[in-house]
This record gives sequence, C-alpha cells and structure tokens, in this order.
Amino acid sequence: MRKAYSVDNVLNAKFNRLEFEGKWLDAVGRPELAGTWFIQGDIKNGKTTLSMQLTKYLTQFSRVAYNSVEEGLSATIQEAYIRESMQDVSGGFLLLDKETPAELIVRLQKHKSPAITVIDTVQFWDLKWSEYKKIKALFPKKLFIYVSHMEGKLPAGSVARKIWRDANIAFVVEGFKGFPVSRYGGGEPIVINQKLADAYWGLES
Repeated sequence: MRKAYSVDNVLNAKFNRLEFEGKWLDAVGRPELAGTWFIQGDIKNGKTTLSMQLTKYLTQFSRVAYNSVEEGLSATIQEAYIRESMQDVSGGFLLLDKETPAELIVRLQKHKSPAITVIDTVQFWDLKWSEYKKIKALFPKKLFIYVSHMEGKLPAGSVARKIWRDANIAFVVEGFKGFPVSRYGGGEPIVINQKLADAYWGLES
C-alpha cells in the first residue's frame, strides 16, 4: 500500500523548484526539475528553435542531453547551434545522435548523468506508452522534454497525445511564438523570432 500524506506533510514537502526569471518566469512560473514538459508545433514554425532556446536557458540549472531523434548530427542541427550560439553553454549541453529508449535508459543510469533530456521528436522515437511510463518511473528526479509534430490541433499519434496530457508544462508553437500552459503559473507567450513572428501575425511596420 502506498503512503498517505497528512495536510502538514503536503504543506511542508520540499521540491527542487527552478528559480526562473524574466520571460521564462512569465511563461511557465517556477517549475520543478522533474516530470514531463511538451513542445508541439507544425513544421517550420520554430519548435526546434524554441527547444534550443529553452534548453540553453536550462543549462543554468543542470546539464542537458538533447536526443536528436529525427535529424541526428546533421547540417540543420549545426545551423540551429550557430543560430542560438550554443557554444556559450558547451559545458552543459550534450547532443545525442538518435539514441533509442533502451540506450537512453542506460545513459541516464550512469553516475552524474544529465538531469534534463530533450526528445526531438517523439514521433521518430518509436516510443510505446509503457516505455514512457517506465522511463518516468525509473527517473523520478529527472526532467524530460518531448518535442512533437501536430495533426490538426493535437499532437500527432496516440502516444504523443497521452504524453501531452501528462505534461506539467506544454507549449504550442505557431508563427514563431510559443504559447504555454503550465501547472506552475505563467502563461505569457515566448517570442521565438521577433521578425518572423511579426511577419506571421501581420505586425510588420
């Protein structure tokens, strides 16, 4: 039988909260360094760029492993690195080249493995819902950020939709803006690229 918690237990519990500031605080509040976040969007709207911007910011709090499942080590990923000046966080950011769920589990079980992992994209990872739950259960003090394609207004595929529903933070990316829904507060959109966002939303002068 699982443990039951009193009111005092709940109120006095301590969590590893991230001291976000500025636009990230306005977007998602002060989240935990644990659980699941989700970023979804149509192609060429900025979701990989938002993922890079977010994980670059997260290197202030922990090392990040970016599992490029869809593109791997490629010219497009290199361009994203250059565009977002990822050399500024070279000591805290690690690119994984299409690691499978089983390979990622082995990596994360190692001593001093990254506390944050990005999966880009979930549709190319061939992930089962049971594997998602296993990974989450194995690493309850790690944060996983899943990047997803969309089908209409929802994540593409049943597993992606289940992960989205389970996420503590979810971004919908459209027109180079990220629109967040967070269980920690916030709610202000993130502008991924001001010029492209203005062009998309008809705000160019």
